[in-house]
Amino acid sequence: MCGIAGKINLDGAPAEDAELDAMRGRMRHRGPDGSGVKTFANCGLAHARLSIIDLPGGAQPLSNEDGSVWTVFNGEIYNFREIRRELLDKGHLFRTNSDTEVIVHLYEEEGRGCVRRMNGMFSFAILDIKRKKLLLARDRLGQKPLHYFRTGGVFAFASELPALKILPEFPAELDHQALHHYFSLQYIPCPSTAYRNVFKLPPAHTLELDTRSGEFDLQRYWSLDFGAKREIGEEEASVELYDLLLDSVRLRLMADVPLGTFLSGGMDSSIITALMSELGVSPLRTFTVGFTQKLYDERYAARRVSAKFATCHYEKMGDPDDFALLKSLIAKTGEPYADSSILPTALISAFAAREVKVVLGGDGADELFCGYYRYLLMKYAAFAGAIPQAARTSLSLMASSILPSSGSERTLPGKMRRILGIFAETPENRYARIIIRFDEEMKKSIYGERMRESLGGTPDLLSSFLELSSSSNGVEKHSELDIATYLNGDILAKLDTASMASSLEARSPFLDYRVAEFAASLPLKLKQKGGQRKYILRKCFRGIVPDEILDSEKKGFGVPVADWFRTSWRKIAEEHILEGRAVKDGFLSAKTASRMLSGHADGREDHSYAIFAMLCFALWLEGEA
Repeated sequence: MCGIAGKINLDGAPAEDAELDAMRGRMRHRGPDGSGVKTFANCGLAHARLSIIDLPGGAQPLSNEDGSVWTVFNGEIYNFREIRRELLDKGHLFRTNSDTEVIVHLYEEEGRGCVRRMNGMFSFAILDIKRKKLLLARDRLGQKPLHYFRTGGVFAFASELPALKILPEFPAELDHQALHHYFSLQYIPCPSTAYRNVFKLPPAHTLELDTRSGEFDLQRYWSLDFGAKREIGEEEASVELYDLLLDSVRLRLMADVPLGTFLSGGMDSSIITALMSELGVSPLRTFTVGFTQKLYDERYAARRVSAKFATCHYEKMGDPDDFALLKSLIAKTGEPYADSSILPTALISAFAAREVKVVLGGDGADELFCGYYRYLLMKYAAFAGAIPQAARTSLSLMASSILPSSGSERTLPGKMRRILGIFAETPENRYARIIIRFDEEMKKSIYGERMRESLGGTPDLLSSFLELSSSSNGVEKHSELDIATYLNGDILAKLDTASMASSLEARSPFLDYRVAEFAASLPLKLKQKGGQRKYILRKCFRGIVPDEILDSEKKGFGVPVADWFRTSWRKIAEEHILEGRAVKDGFLSAKTASRMLSGHADGREDHSYAIFAMLCFALWLEGEA
């Protein structure tokens, strides 16, 4: 895993080594093992290296034989050895054993289409000196980030936003509509960033730039098709899925350094651990972070899986309410991000990084195999449509008046309030009600003058993705929506930020594109059966992973922020939200924010999602000063 950056001066001015090195330096945590800068007239490339494969070789920027094609690369190409053999047969000469060198030679053979041959997680840039072209590419599901801007006479790109911000040409004007989406979703959806005219390269896309004129072309090279369903039985699907996942894990064991797995005690990470054991990984290192709050603690389940597969198990009690950790992570994201599970993810990453440089995890299974409870809610809510809208609304309002408003979503009253509120919604607004935690009325009251023109738009944004869906049923339409938005914008952004903060490479076998295509091809009945989620995964690993793990309720990797805002973080939240730039610069209303903080701290209401979003926004703004 690495950090990459580059700058093209479209006015022909020479690229400066010092400027590129400064960009690289902002991402040193992504690659502390090596660095490189290379300039070519008006173009420059920079690289920060985390050495995983071919430790002595593989330094970047790296070129082909005659120096006409150069690349900087972040990620892994898992099938690079197979591609390398083909290229050797065609006469290409290799100086290293790295997967990076395969990229430049494959580009020579197949041009922009080279990405279609790659099975991996990656973002990379290829500078073609002869053709005066720059090619940017990102992996199919968005595991590795890449940001870019073109303004005036400059085009620049980097793995992380802070590396771009050091450039004097960086367009620093805030995008208020993108910030509104942040308050709705807890993240800024791709391709937007917090800044106007600064973008994330979308997953499964390439961008080709003319390094003289600055004209560029953005193209998609891959997509999932949920409409082409296979006629396949449970047994056949189970066997095929097992073989696919086993091969996916096998490919992701490729490393010249120690590796292990995140073991939360949930089904997905337990499956990855089981497959690593089947493949003979020894010692099989597993890592778990425990919490004092029983509702969030999965140490017992993790120990059960560790004992089953005789792993070398590392366990640590977490202290996620370390406020300095949150500030550090927000600084690395470069824009507001408010999924609180980034805290335990960063803790377990730092813990694992003491022993290994690579970990495997279970990310992606919920989106691909309909594992989230909200997919069942959508299924059941469709039946609720038989009840008149007025009756559903009255029932929801009655529940809201009776059930305590202070209970979190993890309590029974909290779940009941939320479910009844969802069922009361119209079908077109139902999913937005599920995933938007900071609703429009709340935002209308909390926004200051600078944000009020940005009200609305997030449900329309989600609807625009749904309109492009290939799925034929409502449940899979929303699974497909989550893959296009939530997976890369929240889950994978969190994993990349939290793991790379500790110079740890995190790999996700469920996100092998072959597994994703297989999941999309399955009929819904093999993902949801009755009230059971991820049905085919449970069937596939029944008898391999302990039943108590397969049959347990999903907990998620959460932390008790609702409690913190009543105890250890109460004063911190008040200070940063009410006394910082968020209020002073007119983004948020001091009066409403104070009322929400007070109501939550006194236990009368639960505003934990909204307060955490405001706090992370305030911390980001402070970093912008």
